[in-house]
Amino acid sequence: MGYSNHDKLEWTLIFSLEFGRRYGLTLKQAFNYLKRYKGIEFIDQHYDYVHTQSFQSMIADIAEYCHRKGGQLV
Repeated sequence: MGYSNHDKLEWTLIFSLEFGRRYGLTLKQAFNYLKRYKGIEFIDQHYDYVHTQSFQSMIADIAEYCHRKGGQLV
């Protein structure tokens, strides 16, 4: 199923905000972290799955994914 760029962007923005809240980061810091450690790329490639999951579940999963890519937040 195809999703609009607007839907993906909106979900990713809200996810980044929630991710930042969980780890005490600003929205910009959270987005940059997710970008650097391939979390944004993962979200983009697997949007059809990630947007159906709870933010709390995905925060934990993406944090672990980013950790495997060199990130320090877990």
